[in-house]
Amino acid sequence: MKAQKLDETEPFGAGPAATRAAIEHLGYVQIDTINVIERCHHHILYARIPAYQRSDLTSQQSDEKSVFEYWTHALSYVPTADLPFFLPAMKAYRENPSAWFGSVTRAEVSAMTRRLRTEGPLSIRDIDDDVLVDKTHAWASRKPSKRVLQLMFYQGLVAIAERQGMLKTYDLIGRHFGWEKTPRPATERQVTAYLLDRALRSQGIVSLDSICHLNAPAKKAVRELIESRVRRRLLVPVTIEGAEKIPHWTTSQALEQVAPPPANRVHILSPFDPLIIQRKRLKLMFGYDHIFEAYVPAAKRLYGYFALPVLVDDRVVAAIDLKTDRANQSLLVQQWTWLEDVSIEVKAAIDIELGRFERFQLMQ
Repeated sequence: MKAQKLDETEPFGAGPAATRAAIEHLGYVQIDTINVIERCHHHILYARIPAYQRSDLTSQQSDEKSVFEYWTHALSYVPTADLPFFLPAMKAYRENPSAWFGSVTRAEVSAMTRRLRTEGPLSIRDIDDDVLVDKTHAWASRKPSKRVLQLMFYQGLVAIAERQGMLKTYDLIGRHFGWEKTPRPATERQVTAYLLDRALRSQGIVSLDSICHLNAPAKKAVRELIESRVRRRLLVPVTIEGAEKIPHWTTSQALEQVAPPPANRVHILSPFDPLIIQRKRLKLMFGYDHIFEAYVPAAKRLYGYFALPVLVDDRVVAAIDLKTDRANQSLLVQQWTWLEDVSIEVKAAIDIELGRFERFQLMQ
């Protein structure tokens, strides 16, 4: 709770600077296409910034350039200050493109580079001279240029300069950031330390799995760094009830922190929120087994298509399947599942937060 900054009302303040501070603290904010309610990157920030405006994120990405998009365990907003830790992955894509992009040639990359240099930033809608092809899967595009731009994005040749919904505008990365010289990539040892420190800051208590979420190749180096820090008394081993066989660590400073008293503080969280996305950790720490059922047949769903966990202080007390009816300017409750009995006061606090959440959904 404390590490995720969900134990305070306004931990980062307000305005664009708050958006930058929140992303810097969390390390990344996941992006996803589902929009039955507001998309998750806005939702995650709203949960920690009561006065959050969508334009705050736009300004940080496109004007201040304090955040950029890249792959963590998923496509995410990441602090630009952390970009050197992602440059080695970009280089690896340049040296060995994945099979997904195997059909993209160097000539196509060179041609797109020249086009961007000449025409300026481009979205896929700006490119109207492609020879269309059949889609290879549901999320593909009939425009070959999309795959070229995607490869160049992973290779660090272009940056996403602007995002409108899920429409991305690409620019040459050096021009976007105004570099005179490309930043120096972090070393392998520095990347390992970054992964550990990011997890300690945003999780408080960490395990090898929580540090290296969907990043198994990093585990060996991270484990060695943990062992080194334990020997130097920079990390403290801790035991979690119910998971005694799974090693966890934290810092002595974190152990000294005192939990805040109950305040009926309510958060309606995204399924992609950093507190929720690691399902095993969530169940261990909160006793709640979240099920993402958007891809589950309707007859087999327990909580609903896009159920949102309702956190009250340090307890997940309900899961509410919500949908924004934008045409009629309302927030629809599709299904409400209580996970524990709560007081009248807690129910009233949830109702107040639902009202605020609805206003956020409908805000332009």
